[in-house]
Amino acid sequence: MPFGNLFPKKENIMEWTPQQEGLAELLQLLKDSVSPNNEVHNKIQQKLESFNKIPDYSRYLVYILTQMPQEDPSTRAIAGLLLKNTIRIYFQNIPPEVLEYVKALSIKGLGDQDSMVRGIVGNVITTIVTRGTLSDWPQVLTSLMELLDVADYHYMEGAFGALQKICEDSARELDQDIGGTRPLNFMIPKIITFFDSPYVKIRVYAISCINQFILMRSDSLFLHIDAFVSALFKRANDENAEVRKNVCQALVMLLEVRPDKLMPEIANVVEYMLFSTGDQDEQVALEACEFWLAFAEQEDLREHLRPFLQRIVPVLLNGMVYSEMDILTLGGDEDDANLPDSEQDIRPRFAKAKTHTFERSEPNGGEVAPLPNRTDDDEDDDDDDLDDDEDIYSEWNLRKCSAAALDVLATVFGNELLEILLPFLREQLFHQEWKHLECGILALGAVSEGCMDGVEPHLPNLVPYLIQTLNNPKPLVRSITCWTLGRYSRWCVHPPTPEDRTKYFEPLLNGLLHRVLDNNKRVQEAACSAFATLEEEACELLIPYLDPILRNLVFAFNKYQHKNLLILYDAIGTLADSVGSALNKQEYIDILMPPLIEKWHLLKDEDRDLFPLLECLSSVTTALGLGFQPFAPPVFDRCVNLINKTLIQYQMHQQNPTSDMPDKDFMIVALDLLSGLTQGLGPSIETMVANSNPQLLSLLSICITDGVPEVRQSAYALLGDLSIACFEHIKPYLNQFMAELIGQVDPAAEHVSVCNNAAWAAGEIALQCGPMMQPWIPPLLERLIPLLTNANTPRTLLENAGITIGRLGLVCPQLVAPHLEGFSEAWCKALRGIRDNEEKTTAFRGLCEMIQVNPNGIAKSFLYFCDAVTQWQNPPTELNEVFRKILTGFKQMMGNNWDQYTSHFPPHIRQRLLERYGL
Repeated sequence: MPFGNLFPKKENIMEWTPQQEGLAELLQLLKDSVSPNNEVHNKIQQKLESFNKIPDYSRYLVYILTQMPQEDPSTRAIAGLLLKNTIRIYFQNIPPEVLEYVKALSIKGLGDQDSMVRGIVGNVITTIVTRGTLSDWPQVLTSLMELLDVADYHYMEGAFGALQKICEDSARELDQDIGGTRPLNFMIPKIITFFDSPYVKIRVYAISCINQFILMRSDSLFLHIDAFVSALFKRANDENAEVRKNVCQALVMLLEVRPDKLMPEIANVVEYMLFSTGDQDEQVALEACEFWLAFAEQEDLREHLRPFLQRIVPVLLNGMVYSEMDILTLGGDEDDANLPDSEQDIRPRFAKAKTHTFERSEPNGGEVAPLPNRTDDDEDDDDDDLDDDEDIYSEWNLRKCSAAALDVLATVFGNELLEILLPFLREQLFHQEWKHLECGILALGAVSEGCMDGVEPHLPNLVPYLIQTLNNPKPLVRSITCWTLGRYSRWCVHPPTPEDRTKYFEPLLNGLLHRVLDNNKRVQEAACSAFATLEEEACELLIPYLDPILRNLVFAFNKYQHKNLLILYDAIGTLADSVGSALNKQEYIDILMPPLIEKWHLLKDEDRDLFPLLECLSSVTTALGLGFQPFAPPVFDRCVNLINKTLIQYQMHQQNPTSDMPDKDFMIVALDLLSGLTQGLGPSIETMVANSNPQLLSLLSICITDGVPEVRQSAYALLGDLSIACFEHIKPYLNQFMAELIGQVDPAAEHVSVCNNAAWAAGEIALQCGPMMQPWIPPLLERLIPLLTNANTPRTLLENAGITIGRLGLVCPQLVAPHLEGFSEAWCKALRGIRDNEEKTTAFRGLCEMIQVNPNGIAKSFLYFCDAVTQWQNPPTELNEVFRKILTGFKQMMGNNWDQYTSHFPPHIRQRLLERYGL
C-alpha cells in the first residue's frame, strides 16, 4: 500500500494517531536517507519531498520527533529537520489543525532526554513563530516562561533554548504590544533572575536572551537596566568561557547605547576588559577586544579612554601576534603556487555597477563657505583598509580585531598613541622571532593613517627596511609587508622631496613586482593588492615602467591559480585606469591583450569569473581607445548576447517562478563593458550599434526600467556614453528614454547612484539635442534644483546635478535663467573644486549664458561666482573671455562701489581677479 494513502483525516487534533504502516515506511525512509550511495540518497530525498503534498505529513514528522524516544536520536533529528524545512517552505499550505498538533507536541517535546532532539524541537517552535507571527501563537511565550520554573532540568533547558532563538529572530516583535500586553515587560525581569542559575547552559541562554534587546534600545529592557547591569557584573568572573563571552558582548553594546550605566564603574570595567582581552579563550578575548573599538569610536567617551592607552596598546599588540592555532589553520608556509585552489577558498564575486564621477582639483585657496561633509553612498571604501589584509585572515578574529582597534585608536589619538606605541614597535620590528616581527609590521600598517605625521620622519629608514623584508623566508611576513607597504605607498610616490622618489618609489615598485610572482599564493595575493594601491597613487609616474610591469603581470597569468587570477584582473584594470591612453602603444597591446582575450574565450557565459574579467576589460578598452578596435566586435557581440540572454531568462522566470532566477550581475558587467567600449572607440562604435542583433538600444530601453538598481545604474551610464558617441541611434528612443530618466532623477532617491547616472546622462543628451531638449527641461529642473540645494546630497550627485543644470542652461538659457537666483550659490559651491575638463567647460558656458539672460540672478551670489571662476587652473580662451566680460560688466555696474564691495572677498579671490582679469 503506497505511503501517501495511509494518512487518515481526524477532526480532534490531539486524538490523532498515525497509521502504523505509514509510520513504519516513513521511519525506514528516514533511516535509509543517510545512505552513502548518492543514487539511493537522491531517490529517498525526492520521495520525502513528494510527501509535502500530503496534509498530515507534518503530524507524522513531529510524532517521530517527540513521541518515539525508543528510536535512535539521529533518526528523530532527521524527522525534526524535515519538519522545520516543511514549515519554512510550505507554511501557508499546512492545515490549521495539523499546525496546532505540531505546536502542542513541540512544547511537550522540549523536555526530551536527548539534548540534540531538544535543540531541534526548539528550532521547530522558532520556525513556526518566524513564519507566522507571535500574535498568531501568543500562548507560546506563556508556555515557555512557565517551563522555566519546572523542576525538570531538561524542560527548563529546552524552553530556554527555544526562547533564546525567538529573542534572536523576533526581537522587534517581542518589543511591541501583542493583544494589549508587551511580552518583554514580564519576560525580562524573570530572565534576569536566571543569570545566577547553577546550570551553565541556562546562564548562557539567559544573558544571550537579554543581549538581543540592547542595541534595539528596548524600553522594556531600560525599565530594568539597573537590575540587568548589576546581574551582569556578578557574572563577570564566571568560570565558564561562554558566559564570560556573553558578558563582554553585553558590556560592549551597553557602552554604545547606555554608557551612563557603565561610567560610574568605568575604571573597573576597563580593568575587566583588559583582563578579558587576554583571556585564554579566544572567543572571550575577541568579544572583549571589540570594547576598545566601541570605546574609541564614541567621541563623548574618548577622554575616559585616554588614561588607559598606556595599558591598552601592549594588550592589543599581544592580540596581533599569531597564535599556534592561527598558524596551523592558515598553513601556507610553503611554496604552494602550483597547488590548485579549493573552491571554498574563493569568495563569491559580485558585479560593481559603474558610477559617473569627477576628478577634483587642488584648491587655489580656502573655500568661501565650505561644503558640508558629504559622503558618497556609491563610492567604495578605500581598498587598502584592514578588511583587505589578505583577508586578515579569512574571518573576523582576535588578531584582526586588535589591529582594527589599534587603527581606530591611532585615528583618534594620533601621535599621542604613537609615542606609547614606538618602544613596543621597535621591539617587535627587530625581534628575532618571526611572529613578533610580523606583528610589528602589521601594527605599523594599522597606524599608517592616524599617525602618519609622527611616523613620517621614520619612513626614510622604515621603507627601505620593509622593502628588504619583502625577501623574508617566511611567507606570512612577506605578505603582511606587502600590505603595510601598500598603506605607505602614497608617501613613497610623493616623498617630502621629489628627488627622493627614486630612493623609495622605484625599489617599492620592483619589490612588489617580484612578490607578485612569489611562489606562495598568500604573498601573491597581498602583493597584487598592494601593487593595485601603488598604481592608484602613482598614476602617470608608472608610464616609464609600463613594459616591465606588463611583462610581470602577464607572466602571472600562467603562474596564478583561480583565486589570485581574479585579483590579477583588478590589478590590470587599475593599471589601465591609472595610465590611461599611455597604454595605447602597439608593443603594450601585444603584451597585454593575448592573455586577456584567451581568458575571454575560455570562460563560459554563465561563469561568474566573467565579472572581474569584464570589469578589467572595461578599464582596458577605455584606456586603449581605438587601439582596442581589432578586438572589439566579438567583445561587443558577446556583451549584447549576455544582456539579451539574461532578459530572456528573467522573462521566463516571471512566467514560471519555479524556473531559475537569472543572475543579473552578468547584465551589469556587460553594460559596463559596453560603456568602456563606447568611451574608448567613440564614434567608431556606431557600426557595431547599428548592426547589433538584437538591437542594443531596444535592450537598453528595457534595462533602464529594470527592478535591480545596479542594472539601471549601469544602463544610464551606457545611455550617456552612447549619447556622446552615436546620438543618431538614441533619437528614435528619446521620448521613451527621457520619460523613464526623469523619474529616476529623484531628490528623495533611495538609490543615489541610479539618480546620479541618470542626471549625468540627461546632461549629455541635452548637449546633443540642443533646443529640442525644451520639453524635458521644466520637469528636470523641478528635480535637479532641490538636489543641488540640499545640504545632504552626496558630493558626486551634487556635482552631476550642477553640470546638467549648466548644460540645460547652455542649450535653452531662456528656460533655465529665470531660476538662477534660487540655485546659483549652491551651483558655484558644488562645481568650484572640479578639475578642469570638457564637462566643466560646457557647464560654465551654460551658467554664463544664463547670467547674460538674467544678470540679477547672480547678484546675490556674485562672491561665489568669483570664487568658482578663480578656481579654474587654465580656463579655455573663449570661456575666459566670457568670464572677463561678465566680471567687467559687474564692475562697471557697481562703479565707485566696486573696491569697497570686493574688499570683503577672501585674499586669494582678489589676487586671482587682479592677476587674470586686471580687476
